[in-house]
Amino acid sequence: MKNLHLALTVFSLSSTIVFGQFHTSEPLTNGEGSKYEFTKIAHLDATPVQSQGYTGTCWSFSALSFFESEMIRMGTENPPLLSEMYVARKAYEGKAEKYIRMDGKIQFSQGGTFPDISYVMKTFGIVPEEIYDGLSYGMETHNHSELFAVLDGAVQGMLDHSKSTSRPLTNAWKEAFNGILDAYLGEDITEFEFEGKKYTPKSYAKKTGLVMEDYISLTSFSNHDWYKPCILAIPDNWSWGTSHNIKLDELMSATEYALKHGYTVAWDADVSEGGFSFGNGLAINPVDLSTLEVSGSDSPYFSDGGADKKSNAFLSPVEEVEVTQELRQEGYDNKKTQDDHLMHIVGVYKDQEGTKYFLVKNSWGTSNYPEGYLYISESYFKMKTISVYMHKDGVAKSMLKKLNL
Repeated sequence: MKNLHLALTVFSLSSTIVFGQFHTSEPLTNGEGSKYEFTKIAHLDATPVQSQGYTGTCWSFSALSFFESEMIRMGTENPPLLSEMYVARKAYEGKAEKYIRMDGKIQFSQGGTFPDISYVMKTFGIVPEEIYDGLSYGMETHNHSELFAVLDGAVQGMLDHSKSTSRPLTNAWKEAFNGILDAYLGEDITEFEFEGKKYTPKSYAKKTGLVMEDYISLTSFSNHDWYKPCILAIPDNWSWGTSHNIKLDELMSATEYALKHGYTVAWDADVSEGGFSFGNGLAINPVDLSTLEVSGSDSPYFSDGGADKKSNAFLSPVEEVEVTQELRQEGYDNKKTQDDHLMHIVGVYKDQEGTKYFLVKNSWGTSNYPEGYLYISESYFKMKTISVYMHKDGVAKSMLKKLNL
């Protein structure tokens, strides 16, 4: 995913669990003047909302937020925040290598998907954010616009040189590429001391208790065989990670089942829709799209962060589209539904009319009313989900049997 957003709020890197407005028995809403009333069905612990700044690294922020919740679930009361930029750095290395091997026939970008985290943690390990904040270029918030321009220029230049001269690449290009990453993000980590103990990234990954083989991705598209692994054909899936393909109602019920049984869920989705509004803390799929008014321009990479969205639909429940497998597939096939943004689902709620919503933790800061969160309606989830990622123990045994897991 390649979504991008600037959050002006700078907040602490403390990993203290925060509930904010959700820590109440009263019905919740999505903003001032809204008549929506949300009642909790399930709400799980999460570390504080952060900001990905001017970067396309939502995949790293959302996945590490998910894994921090996993550490809480496994008994770590206040887990240290994990380093999104360490993951981004090692992913940039992997992307560059594959891009060169493929002669530029795959995407080289800031974006990624959830399997990238598994690749990084298994291959290299992980470090705390306190050890590697990735801000070696004189800024207080993340901004990869210049970094990526330099990285992209390097890989394109290497390919162009090799093609124009018909000569093989030297063995120095990886060192040169890593030199760029060192300059912007900080030197690579091989060993570090944290809380009085010495670690390598791999030994620290082991300490977290996270086992990457325990996590699976689920999707629902009819161009793949049901209940079989598939590789989603989305540009940011550079690592060619696999998902298990299940039917749409099963995707909804599997996500709800996990949350009700204590497991949060990482979510890959399309957010470039009029009904998705971070400012209004809501994502809906109304039947009558004419009520949605959008002013201002979106941020790059399909973020609606710069657009002002207004509608009575954000203030009071309206009729939403009844999403079928066929309708969902049509949106995917005609490119209306694309891989825009990755977030972290931490709860299930319902409104006063009984409609279900997932509570989603975003990585765009806390400037909106639900303090960095959004309520995602069932209709929006069914229509715009690309995939979900969860611990296999959070999947019903009957579904695991269907998937031969």
